[in-house]
Amino acid sequence: MSKRILIIDDDAAVRETFRLSLQQLPYELVEADNGEAGAALAAREDFDLVYLDLRMPGIDGVETLRRIRAVKPTLIVYIVTAFHREYFDDLVTARGEGLVFELLRKPLERRQIIEITTGVLSADGARDGG
Repeated sequence: MSKRILIIDDDAAVRETFRLSLQQLPYELVEADNGEAGAALAAREDFDLVYLDLRMPGIDGVETLRRIRAVKPTLIVYIVTAFHREYFDDLVTARGEGLVFELLRKPLERRQIIEITTGVLSADGARDGG
């Protein structure tokens, strides 16, 4: 069974960048264009990795992370944003609440996406999404 990746970003171009970067790899990609849809997908289905935008209409990435963590506490989540300074206090609060995540700065290059994804998903003992 292939590893599954959830990409949550309101920007279609960003989702396409992930799709194009990872299309040759043996992973299944699932996309959500907002936090509500992404959190719902994460709750319903199993994923091995999530790339999560921080600044989105509706619920932002921090609230999306809270909802994901409520149902999938060990799911690997990378917050990908160009606006980390704007959300710095929210991110500090989230860490203080025990919410685990990694932070990546946009724009990501194709090589970075591939290296991070393959590094995380090929690691021995990679956590499952359940």
